[in-house]
Amino acid sequence: MKSFDLTGTLRSEFGKKAAKNFRKQELVPCNLYGLGENITFTVTVADVRKLIYTPDTLVVNLTIGDVTKKAVVKEMQFHPITENILHIDFLEVNEEKPVVVAIPVQLTGLAEGVKSGGKLSLEMRKLKVKGIYTQIPERIVVDVTTLGLGKKIAVGDINIEGLTMMNVKDACVAQVKATRASAAAAKA
Repeated sequence: MKSFDLTGTLRSEFGKKAAKNFRKQELVPCNLYGLGENITFTVTVADVRKLIYTPDTLVVNLTIGDVTKKAVVKEMQFHPITENILHIDFLEVNEEKPVVVAIPVQLTGLAEGVKSGGKLSLEMRKLKVKGIYTQIPERIVVDVTTLGLGKKIAVGDINIEGLTMMNVKDACVAQVKATRASAAAAKA
């Protein structure tokens, strides 16, 4: 996994009014949950922009005051209209306790069903996995070269050593759908 460095400032004010004042100052209220006590802090919007708007799952090196901890983003809250970031929850990680994170899926290869006139469809852009953060890859690469027309790859078909898939085993990750052209060619 890639890493991202982020510096935060401890906060002493809590509640809706304090959070509103932080947001007016272009600060984002954050929480760090995990192994020890929970830490509440703020970060600037400019500092977290590259963390938020990326498809990758990143390990964050959080520096809060004189303490540095490793964490992953657990949850982000956005304003429903302006889409400004309202709040971020981080989860502290270490090499002993597994964490659950969502990893992006990347398809590779040209499917047999596409050669027959079908259309490849990615049904799940991210998969939830559980494992030690050092064993979690940046992407889950799925080879679709043997995928025929009308066939699918389910979550249960994907195995990555050291990781447990948290999604439903029968859920469809990618499939080749039949098109009108492929159906007409099959009848002829």
